[in-house]
Amino acid sequence: MDRIKGIAMILAGAMFWGATGPLMEWTMNVYGISVAFLLTIRLTIAGAFLLLFLKLKKVRITAVFRQKFWIRPLLLFSVFGMLGVQYSFVSAIEASNAVVATLLQFLAPVYIILFISLRQKKAPPLYQVVGMLGTLAGLFLLLTNGRLDELIVSGMALFWGVMVGFAFSFYTLYPARLMQEWGVLVIVGWSMLFGGIFLGFINPVFLSDEWPILMNWEVALAVLAIIVIGTLAFVLFLSSMRFITAVETSILSAIEPLTAMVIAVFWFNQILAPVQLAGAFIMLLFVTWLSLAGSKKKKTEMG
Repeated sequence: MDRIKGIAMILAGAMFWGATGPLMEWTMNVYGISVAFLLTIRLTIAGAFLLLFLKLKKVRITAVFRQKFWIRPLLLFSVFGMLGVQYSFVSAIEASNAVVATLLQFLAPVYIILFISLRQKKAPPLYQVVGMLGTLAGLFLLLTNGRLDELIVSGMALFWGVMVGFAFSFYTLYPARLMQEWGVLVIVGWSMLFGGIFLGFINPVFLSDEWPILMNWEVALAVLAIIVIGTLAFVLFLSSMRFITAVETSILSAIEPLTAMVIAVFWFNQILAPVQLAGAFIMLLFVTWLSLAGSKKKKTEMG
């Protein structure tokens, strides 16, 4: 029963995250809202409401601050994990589109493999090399439509796409001990709030001339949906790990770009060229291969 619950959580979380991409793309393109303004509001409000909800449920949300050891990792995760993922992801959407940004996020396993190999000072095993090369081949087709002399996305889109992969790697690897000690929801709540406040200081939100845009009920409703759906996506994604393996989470989260693709086709009439579409599915195929091959290797070693 717990496994079914975990699968349902990751599928719902992945679809919600996939849906927020096109929604943010529409909000920024149609109404000209900046990445910093949108994310400051989203993270601050979502974090505050999540912590309020936990407080009403009698959860000791401030306990994490009574042991100084945990404050530094919480702040690092807030800025480089929570804010890092969201800012790079939304910037990649602004520079390209929701589908490309969501697919570039799936480079994260490649970065994780390279990071672990460098830390252990040894080459990755053959199955990981095959997985990385296959993922990069798919990415090449996606970004160039199969032509060496043609880059379909801008250099800025590629930069933010690479950054979202790095940030997602950090977001996946770093907070395990934090969440095990203090709970997923408490850490997500504080990291959203601190991430939003940090961004608000760098880009003073109260001095922004974008506030009048929120007077439009369509924009206000869209921003509210981004806050609610995005928060649910994060909570469901991280909570699913209690019930299913990281491998299953990795494979099932492949529904994210598929959701973004379907919505983009019906909403924006955005259709990837056949070669790009093939590249997208090759990327997803080899990311799945990396997860499955890694799982089998671990079982063999343990057996």
